[in-house]
Amino acid sequence: MQLQVAPSILSADFANLGRDIRMLNRSADIIHFDVMDGSFVPNISFGFPVMKAVAEIAKIPMDAHLMVVNPHKWFESCAKSGVSMLSFHLEAAGRKTSGNLAAIRSLGMKAGLVINPDIPVQRLFPYIGKADYFLIMSVFAGFGGQKFIYESLDRVAALKAELEARGDAALIEVDGGVNASNAAALAAAGADILVAGSSVFSAKDPEAAIASIRNAQ
Repeated sequence: MQLQVAPSILSADFANLGRDIRMLNRSADIIHFDVMDGSFVPNISFGFPVMKAVAEIAKIPMDAHLMVVNPHKWFESCAKSGVSMLSFHLEAAGRKTSGNLAAIRSLGMKAGLVINPDIPVQRLFPYIGKADYFLIMSVFAGFGGQKFIYESLDRVAALKAELEARGDAALIEVDGGVNASNAAALAAAGADILVAGSSVFSAKDPEAAIASIRNAQ
């Protein structure tokens, strides 16, 4: 499977969001939304009106990462807003994790499970077979522009090995500090989808930046 790039529109130019989405339609694989509530993480980002506006012009899948408390409250709204991939944090869901994954799938979306860098990757293993993808945060959720945590490579490799041992086809997504300089190492470790924010939208040529991440293997 070719490495997929999912630019995070949290780093896009919101005064020219339509232009940026059309650029992603041409050059990216997935549009990534970082949804923050000001409680699970300190920052607040955007909500469903923005998702719906993007959905009207998006030609590639929309992937929403919920950094919120009580994530289950927002699943139906995400589905109605055009999201096709939806992930939430294990730390926020606790004992509701399995039910949440099933609920997302029941709404016709792919279900993803996320952990921050301080959560042992082995805590994802009980949910293999219940999730369509797993999101490994390679920085702490809630802030853009952080430096990539290189220990994330070992976490990706450990998860990939467990997936292969069980014959499970779930994808591995990585988010945080991703750029062309670490994309090849992430792909080699087993990552399938790379989320990139500032390394794409701060580049002089965002489309070339996306291509350099995708082709870094």
